[in-house]
Amino acid sequence: MKILLIGASGTIGQAVYQELAPRHEIITAGRNSGDLRVDLRDFASVQALYAAAGPVDAVVSTAGNVHFGALAEMTPELLGVGLADKLMGQVNLVLAGQHLLQDGGSFTLVSGVLSADPIVYGSSASMVNGALDSFVRAAAIELPRGQRINVVSPTVLSESLPSYGPFFRGFEAVAAAKVARAFSKSVEGKQTGQVYIVQG
Repeated sequence: MKILLIGASGTIGQAVYQELAPRHEIITAGRNSGDLRVDLRDFASVQALYAAAGPVDAVVSTAGNVHFGALAEMTPELLGVGLADKLMGQVNLVLAGQHLLQDGGSFTLVSGVLSADPIVYGSSASMVNGALDSFVRAAAIELPRGQRINVVSPTVLSESLPSYGPFFRGFEAVAAAKVARAFSKSVEGKQTGQVYIVQG
């Protein structure tokens, strides 16, 4: 397959690349690195990405930023970081890509454990991840031409514990390589409308 991988420079993105590259042609894309450049917050940029990539069999996103902070100090602008970037950025990939993805092709997005298991300072991430999970379930029943869509929802990464460990006390961390196998299940399988929960 020809796969467009957005966010390939991140921890999960690198693991997904290592998982899929031996079997498929991978085109990487990111805001500041990769074969192609894209700003997911800008719909025109997403459209230009697809034009540059050409026909693809799968679109994989491991990208998206959210703001972590106390609810008492949260503002619409800070909440808007995750809404514009991780949520609408990935939704933009589907909105533009549904018209260009090959018949039977797939989208695989990324959400996270906080949609169902919240932490202090994680209200924005919980909101965004929950919205992504719901969007994927709904989009799956409308995508055309046999296209599929799933989302991978990992817990905190083992590789991220030095930075985020204090916020995830009691959570079982998971290696990025295990998360990558869930992306492989989505891309190379036949399921659609699924939230693949990856726990330690």
